[in-house]
Amino acid sequence: MAAVTDNTRGDMTDPPGGRSSAPRAGSRSTETWKREIIRQLKHRDRNQHAMYQDLIRFYTQLLEKSSMAKGILSCTSRRPSSDSSNSLSSLLHQNNQLKKTTGELAYQVVELQQQIKIKECVLEEQHASLSEAERLWTGAFNARQELQERVAQVQEENTALKAEYDALLQRQSQAEAELREGKVRGGHLLEDMIHMKQQAAARMNNRNERRSRAREAHLQKELQSAARSKVTIDSCSSAPTSRSTSPKSEEQNESNERGHTRLFRSASATSPRILSSIRELFHRKRRGHSVCSQEEDLMIPVGFCLSARVPARARQVLEAHEQGINAVRFSSSSDLLATGGTDRVIKLWEVRGGSLSHRATLDGSTEGITCIDFDPAGSRILAASYDKSALLWRLDNSVPKLTLTGHSRKVTAARFSTLLHQVVTGSADRTIRLWDLQRAACVQVSEVASFCSDLVCSENCIISGHFDCKIRVWDTRTVGCVQELPAQGKVTSLDISSDHRQLLSCCRDDCLQLVELRRRSNERMCFRAEGFKCGSDSTKAVISPDGCFLAAGSADGAVYIWNASTGNLETRLPDKHSSSISAVAWSLSGEYVVSVDKSRLAVLWSDF
Repeated sequence: MAAVTDNTRGDMTDPPGGRSSAPRAGSRSTETWKREIIRQLKHRDRNQHAMYQDLIRFYTQLLEKSSMAKGILSCTSRRPSSDSSNSLSSLLHQNNQLKKTTGELAYQVVELQQQIKIKECVLEEQHASLSEAERLWTGAFNARQELQERVAQVQEENTALKAEYDALLQRQSQAEAELREGKVRGGHLLEDMIHMKQQAAARMNNRNERRSRAREAHLQKELQSAARSKVTIDSCSSAPTSRSTSPKSEEQNESNERGHTRLFRSASATSPRILSSIRELFHRKRRGHSVCSQEEDLMIPVGFCLSARVPARARQVLEAHEQGINAVRFSSSSDLLATGGTDRVIKLWEVRGGSLSHRATLDGSTEGITCIDFDPAGSRILAASYDKSALLWRLDNSVPKLTLTGHSRKVTAARFSTLLHQVVTGSADRTIRLWDLQRAACVQVSEVASFCSDLVCSENCIISGHFDCKIRVWDTRTVGCVQELPAQGKVTSLDISSDHRQLLSCCRDDCLQLVELRRRSNERMCFRAEGFKCGSDSTKAVISPDGCFLAAGSADGAVYIWNASTGNLETRLPDKHSSSISAVAWSLSGEYVVSVDKSRLAVLWSDF
């Protein structure tokens, strides 16, 4: 603005003369141009004052210098020619300086423009990054809202599930209470049923005793009346009494006397009426509640083994059952073998010439077989089952002849007693029961404090093994435990020697224990071997028929045989079983040993 004022003043102080009109017109146009430039510059300064402040300052100076140069030139043109030569050089010098200054200013203007463009690019990038950040922030905000909505929904679902869980927990508590009440009622009903059966058995026993005493009294009366009556004996029907009897008839009479035992020495005992009465008495006795036939009552003599032979090799390996085998037993004649497993059947095998051939299959059990036993005559077979019962078969019939029910849990052991028509069972319900086969009823119950795993029978006593590491001896006459023998661990099986002098027990601590029963000290010997391991809670071990060896199957699939007198391992029979051996049986003839396992295999071993 100062430059503009100076130029105006210069124009107004021009020298007087007639030639001043043209310069004045030029000065007006110059002033109009300046005002326009100033107006634009002010407008630009208002818009970009901070950015172009330096440029405006330099440009204003340039305009001032340019205006001064034009004023000087105009003054010079109005001066006399004499002064033009002197001032021309100075004007040219000033013009060069102005051009130089103008170039520098233009260069600075270009540089500033480039810096402006760079800053504008940076500003655009910042705007773009700001937009991207705003977009990301918007997405994150939306995701946060969605997550909050999801959290609220999950909380609602959790609240509903918690309410359902509380309701289910309450129903479960009610169901458990009802179950406990049902178990209590079931226990009471079972006790009532057992009590009723015991009462029924006692009433039946009393009735049978009264009938027996009545029959005996009636028979005594008939015998007394027959003894008082006179009987005429014909010569053809009676034995000759004269000395002229032939030797042949005497030998026949002697043989008859040896073959039959006379109940009465009186001649009246041969009366047809007495014989018919005695015959009818025995027939009535057998027609009662007996499930045994006359042939079963006869005790067939059983052979004994003088010397058992230690097996050396496998004679036959076969898949005896469709599932695992739990029990194996030889008959008293050693020519018949029985196996029972979890497939709910018992299979009978004939042993001939060192091989096993299938003879028959006995079914009727609803669950797996746990134990097998032959009667001394070899005509019947008894089995314990998981279905809480014991079953009795005749060997000529595949249908069970008798089913003994009364246990509340699985039956783990079933044996024929030394008394005729009696069997003993042991169960997981911690009871031992004595059964009368003639009446198909339980006549004695012994409660135990532990799970019964196996049992054997001796004269007037029952020996049972339990999971509380004890062996108990029960007297059947006093119905009580008379002795407790400690064991090394959980008892899995028991076996008694043929002379009833030694008891073998197999325990879960991988040890066999042999106890002397006839000595008060109950001396015992333990048998162990490297590699032998009791495979399950029902592993069965046996004594050889002569009592010289012990045999048991191991979890590694091998049969271990010990010498009973020395305690040393006699032999080990490997490589035939691929799984744990569950039971071993030794034939009464001493020739064969059979081992069975959980993988359906049965192996026949012998020494030849």
